[in-house]
Amino acid sequence: MLAYEEKFDDRGHIRWLPYLMYFHATDHRSTVVNTDRLGFRISHGATQTASVGGRLPDGPVRLLAGSSTVFGIGATNDAATLSSRLWSCHAPALPWLNFGGRSYNSAQELLLFVLYRHLLPRISEIVLFSGFNNLGLSRLPAHQRGDHGAFFNCGDFFAQMQQLRPKNGPLRGIFRRGGQQPVEPPVEATVPELTEQITLATELTIRHLETWQVFAAAIGARLTFVLQPLATWVRDRPAPQERRLFEELDSIASFGQVYGDIASGEAGRQYAKALRLRCQPIGVRFFDFAPALAEAVGPTDWLFVDRIHFTDEGHDLAARVLAGMLEVG
Repeated sequence: MLAYEEKFDDRGHIRWLPYLMYFHATDHRSTVVNTDRLGFRISHGATQTASVGGRLPDGPVRLLAGSSTVFGIGATNDAATLSSRLWSCHAPALPWLNFGGRSYNSAQELLLFVLYRHLLPRISEIVLFSGFNNLGLSRLPAHQRGDHGAFFNCGDFFAQMQQLRPKNGPLRGIFRRGGQQPVEPPVEATVPELTEQITLATELTIRHLETWQVFAAAIGARLTFVLQPLATWVRDRPAPQERRLFEELDSIASFGQVYGDIASGEAGRQYAKALRLRCQPIGVRFFDFAPALAEAVGPTDWLFVDRIHFTDEGHDLAARVLAGMLEVG
């Protein structure tokens, strides 16, 4: 996890980009994580590797898109990520490309595809393994959510933009009053109620899924949305190793204080129900991953390194369950 922290989470090392805000370090090399010239993580099949900005198969390929869980935070090496386990073991008939972006919301996931689709070979399947970040970010104030949803680091972004306004504001003139500082937008003191958070996250997710569906239909690919699991959505009692890790992480920053009521299993079920109802009329296949994973896991199986990211064993089990859901070989 320290290897991920240094180059992929530390704000001093974040690669800031237009449109996307940020993406991964390029051409990064380590025993834990490796990226190509664009910052995409390298996927491993049984006998070959591939990535969006590196070596590409002729096609068709399968695309696994999403945020940090898809990128593979927690995996001890590139071969242990979801896309790699699918390609090398559980659904190896076609190559799987890792199209994950750490800390991305649904708008950034969609933009990533828009910006780099031209590099891809023919795509037969798009699997969006996502959804939690939209819900977590729905807790932020409305002025940060804006029209397209909040994003990670948006507090820093808006603060920096606010500092630039006095420097670049209109000049004094006979038609303008000078010396006035821009008025900061009001900051809401309360977090939206759980039902409102779920509604906000669902509306945003479905809006972007509708565009994904347009793209998928245009290129002849099947689109599936899988609501990624939170550890507390999968089971009430964590494995012994998970309990120790969660307690240590909570001593640094309490998960409950950051995410509040959305961490409960009931919140996960309500969110999944809302997404399922909205996916059906737009023709997007939907799966709630948490209950499926709960059926496959044993009480002492160590799946999570924190409450959202998998261990190697967790990645492998999740890839096996996902392949069964998708009914692909």
